[in-house]
This record gives sequence, structure tokens and C-alpha cells, in this order.
Amino acid sequence: MRSAGVYISGALYAIGFWFFIDAVIYSKTVNASVVHVTFVDWIPAICSTLGMLIVNSIEKSRLLNDALASSSFAGSPQTIWQARIILFLGFALLAGGLAGSVVVLILKFLMERYTYPTLGMGVSNVICNVCIMLSCVVLWIVQNVEDEYSYSLSL
Repeated sequence: MRSAGVYISGALYAIGFWFFIDAVIYSKTVNASVVHVTFVDWIPAICSTLGMLIVNSIEKSRLLNDALASSSFAGSPQTIWQARIILFLGFALLAGGLAGSVVVLILKFLMERYTYPTLGMGVSNVICNVCIMLSCVVLWIVQNVEDEYSYSLSL
């Protein structure tokens, strides 16, 4: 189950960037309008990717409540709060990437009333960020699910 979830997460990430790279290639080769994909369009995808890296670098054991703070497994209360703050910043980057792609879609494509082929570049940016966010959530859940048959032996 865990490996299938990791594969699903990777597929979502690849599909998201495939949509965006397809829009970039379309913008440079086939696009007949004056609107092209620029660095501003890349910023939301970069923020979402950084957020995904940050969120998935935090282990669930680091986020446990203060009841386990005395054990060496969870760490000190200060470590727990630091992990929570870093996790919050990761999710903020993910949300900022998604919101940024929607803002780019609205300001660059919808406000100028472009039609579908050009509008598709903005929609691809939003699809890319949604797929990255879903990939992040799936990967974090799959990595942090406790195995039913794992045993904790301590003397």
C-alpha cells in the first residue's frame, strides 16, 4: 500500500509538471499571440515544489504532542514547535504557489480576455500547482501512516 501511494504521488507530480512544460513549449513554438510564459509563470510552481520538499521532510514523530516530549523519540518541546513552524511554512508555500497560479491566470489571461489556446497556458499553470499540492498530501499521508504489523520492542 505504501509503495503504491508513493507511485501515485510521483505520478501526480509528473502529470502536473507535464501540463506546465507543455504550456511552456506551446508558448515558445506554436503560440501566435503576444503572450508567452515568462519567469512570473514559473514562480508558483517553484514555490509549490519548495513547499512539497519542506512538508515531506518533516516526520510525523516530530509533530507529536507534549505527552511524548520526555522520551527521546519525540524530542524536546522546543523541537516539536520548530517542526510545527517549519511544517506551517511548507504548507504556506504550497498554498502560496496555488494562489499565485490563480492570480497569474486572472491577471495575465482573464483580465486581458484571451481565448482558449492562450488561456490554456494559465489553466495549465493552475493544474500544475493543484497536482503538486495533491502529490504532497498523498506522499505525506503515505509516509506517515503507521504499519499495522510493526512492533516496538524496548528493554
